[in-house]
Amino acid sequence: MKSPNDIARLRDEYESRKQRLAGSDLYSLFNTPNLFMIQQRQRAVLQMLKKNGFADLSNKIILEMGCGNGGVLAEYLQFGAPPKKLFGVDLLFDRLISAHQVLSSSSFVNADGQALPFPAQTFDLILQSTALSSILDSALRQAICADMLRLLTTRGLILSYDFWLNPTNSHTRGIRPAELKKLFPNCEYQFKRITLAPPITRRLATVSWGVCLFLENLKIFNTHYLAAIRPTQ
Repeated sequence: MKSPNDIARLRDEYESRKQRLAGSDLYSLFNTPNLFMIQQRQRAVLQMLKKNGFADLSNKIILEMGCGNGGVLAEYLQFGAPPKKLFGVDLLFDRLISAHQVLSSSSFVNADGQALPFPAQTFDLILQSTALSSILDSALRQAICADMLRLLTTRGLILSYDFWLNPTNSHTRGIRPAELKKLFPNCEYQFKRITLAPPITRRLATVSWGVCLFLENLKIFNTHYLAAIRPTQ
């Protein structure tokens, strides 16, 4: 089912966000709190991939839903994935232009993710990173997740990284493990609660990296779930 109103809202919100953040270093690697969050996420992702038999990505075909400017997808080059086996999908064409500049040998599709132009069981690894939480329409969420399952190989893996709570942003709706299980039925699931709450990290990371590590290890202040999802054999 198409959800044009939510798709239009997403386009408007991303354009507004781009204007609000113009000139900001909030998501720069030179911003210490952002660097802390990225490195901690990467560490958890690598552990989850290894745990699920994906330590060697040299022969894996990888798709990211909502790839944006290609930042997360580019990380997989460092993880050992060949650029020609990387694919990205995003709603906004201008973001895909930026992604292609970073990953010129990779392939990108401008689409909303509900019915992608790929055959079934094309991808070994499908990623989504805070894309689903940006979608408020339940039917649109379900349609995107259904297509992700369609595109996944029988022994493939879906890796989801998303927050379960963000009360300061009305343009998002967090996703808890129970909802992920409904969005991806008939699957096996692994969940790890990660990422120290960004407001806390932004206050403390420049003062003490070690305190941030301690608090994140407690998990009670963590705002995101990293989930590994694969079809039941």
